[in-house]
Amino acid sequence: MSLAFDYRGRDTAGKVVKGRLDAASEGAAVARLRTMGVSPISLSEAKAGTGLQTEIHIPGFEKRASLKDLAIMARQASTMLSSGLSLLRALSILADQTESKKLKEILGKVRDDVERGVSFSEAVAQFPVDFPPIMINMIRAGEAGGFLDKAMDSIATNFEKEHKLRSTVKSAMTYPVVVLIMSLVSVVVMLIFIVPIFAKMFASLGSKLPLPTQLLVDLSHAMVYIGPVLAVGIFVGWLWYRSNKNTDRVRGFLDPLKLKVPIFGQLNRKIVIARFARNFSNMIGAGVPILQALQIVGEVSNNFVVQKALDRVAESVRKGESIAGPLQRESVFPQMVSQMVAVGEDAGSMEIMLEKIAVFYDDEVEATTEALTSLIEPLLISFLGVVVGGMIVALYLPIFDITSAIQQH
Repeated sequence: MSLAFDYRGRDTAGKVVKGRLDAASEGAAVARLRTMGVSPISLSEAKAGTGLQTEIHIPGFEKRASLKDLAIMARQASTMLSSGLSLLRALSILADQTESKKLKEILGKVRDDVERGVSFSEAVAQFPVDFPPIMINMIRAGEAGGFLDKAMDSIATNFEKEHKLRSTVKSAMTYPVVVLIMSLVSVVVMLIFIVPIFAKMFASLGSKLPLPTQLLVDLSHAMVYIGPVLAVGIFVGWLWYRSNKNTDRVRGFLDPLKLKVPIFGQLNRKIVIARFARNFSNMIGAGVPILQALQIVGEVSNNFVVQKALDRVAESVRKGESIAGPLQRESVFPQMVSQMVAVGEDAGSMEIMLEKIAVFYDDEVEATTEALTSLIEPLLISFLGVVVGGMIVALYLPIFDITSAIQQH
């Protein structure tokens, strides 16, 4: 069991530094500081937080290390290893300087394991939730081949591109989602607060309400019961989905829909193909065996259809077929992909061809998201105008009827 120690010391430049590190004992903490090039001045065991300082951990809601944090960590590790620093020294520096508390804690445990003689790949494999399979296996390949610095560089490049892909899609979808949420909130606010005021006024008049107005008033009355039930249902459904989203049953139902849904289906298809090509290219470049690479790429594709397709491709390759042939039989992959893979196999340049496919589909994703944004924005604004405007017209219909009746008399 490791303990936390607060320390003050001087680095190699004579500057006073302070911080916190994890170690099995005070002696181990001193040894680690010297490994980091720090001469300890004072060292004391850190006290656990109390009261408001105590960290609250709710099962299932712990913050994981982000893809960006992993990319930065891998890039820094590659730089330090290629500069001649030992793996243990690099891990110590990474554990101390990373800004992510979660990653800092994990790297501290990984460093402790490496110090005890465990291989780097085995140490990171103990955290499959935070370290993706592609990272674990590329580290394993780099260790076996003696090119761990290059493997970490490939991991960093892969995660940087994956982060950029996700950011492109997220930034494009932010505005439409915000508009949709605003429209729903506007409707709920009108039903709960505005419509009842008009309903009381209409009741005092004693006249029969037009059908649209009556439906709106009935819906407003029902919101007292529907609202809480709907809120609880959404929350329970979200909790259930969070717990079951990675099961084969849920993925087998939802992932095919993601590729077939109108408008967004093509975008999702391009995203998973770009991810497949980039991950497969990096795995091959890192020296991971083809069959193992196909399995890992399928697992990290984030789509059940692609994963099962690549399982079938791997089975065909295991029987002696090429990659391009089985890939061509899978409808989820366009003909261009299988043909470029075939050219890469013939020329012995699979890694290069897959990288070109990834770049092409990255550009396609960016172009598609821009087109979708320009299409969705006016549609959502029109939807918001029709819904809110329709509610306003329905509220004023009785007033128009009363005004007409007064004018006729």
